[in-house]
Amino acid sequence: MSRPDLIKKLKTKHPKLNKPQLESIIDTFFQSIEDSLKEKKSIFLRGFGTFFVKEIKEKYSARDPRNGKLIYVPKRNKVRFRASKKFKDFINQ
Repeated sequence: MSRPDLIKKLKTKHPKLNKPQLESIIDTFFQSIEDSLKEKKSIFLRGFGTFFVKEIKEKYSARDPRNGKLIYVPKRNKVRFRASKKFKDFINQ
């Protein structure tokens, strides 16, 4: 589902809100998630799941698959998602 599709769906459920208000709500929601992840905080959405940041260790002896040479891979942060039990049960019905 794309952002415009999400806005259309919200518009049908809440017809009193106009498009700029809906865009502002969506932008605020996703911006708050981004800000929390930048601070390495977890986001718990009850009944949906958890977004969290996992630090990937640096690797000194990784191989470049194109030519087989050894390369250095620095440590980095990666966003992970863990689905809640309720969400997993819903998907696996």
